[in-house]
Amino acid sequence: MARILIVEDEPEIARMLEDDLRLEGYEVETAADGPAASTLGREPRFDLILLDVMLPGKDGFDVCRELRKSGVTTPILFLTARTHEAEKVLGLDLGADDYITKPFSPRELRARIRARLRTQPKSAAPSGITVDEDRGEVRCDGQRVDVTPLEYKLALTFVRNRGRLLSRNQLIDLAWGRDTYITERAVDAHIVNLRRKLAGLEIVSVRGMGYRLDG
Repeated sequence: MARILIVEDEPEIARMLEDDLRLEGYEVETAADGPAASTLGREPRFDLILLDVMLPGKDGFDVCRELRKSGVTTPILFLTARTHEAEKVLGLDLGADDYITKPFSPRELRARIRARLRTQPKSAAPSGITVDEDRGEVRCDGQRVDVTPLEYKLALTFVRNRGRLLSRNQLIDLAWGRDTYITERAVDAHIVNLRRKLAGLEIVSVRGMGYRLDG
């Protein structure tokens, strides 16, 4: 059964949601503030996030923005007492998948969750290589990978140019910096190390031309 993260700072509402969704057979975990939501939301084990807008520490809009910027594709359903159209549009523009206004019917919420999960692949975790620039982290299939500062710059260069063939000279300019002297063989060695840490995924070698990040 799907796993749902409930982010709600009002204990009674959080408890009601948790009890109701557990009765429906979902696995549920809760968070009560924005920073906790930003941390838990990056974990690949959740299939859907119920995210309140008004949260202590960091509001739901900021949490949604951070998660989407870091490559998280888990469906997000906003819960809010706000009814202004502009705020709903903002939430959807930031990457939310749906919006439900408080007070809401538990039956309607369950229906919206079922509808969203039907349209989502079973694994909602980000696949392949992603880079969270805010946290300075590289992730492979949703899991954080320990990299050196140079490997981080290389990964970031590939992600920013996903699908584009990059020559070794272009990689030197983008990752090491212009006017840096480094041999092409050294570039190859660093990419081999990065590829090993990323389980060999996605970084394709194009003979005589350079490298490309696919996916």
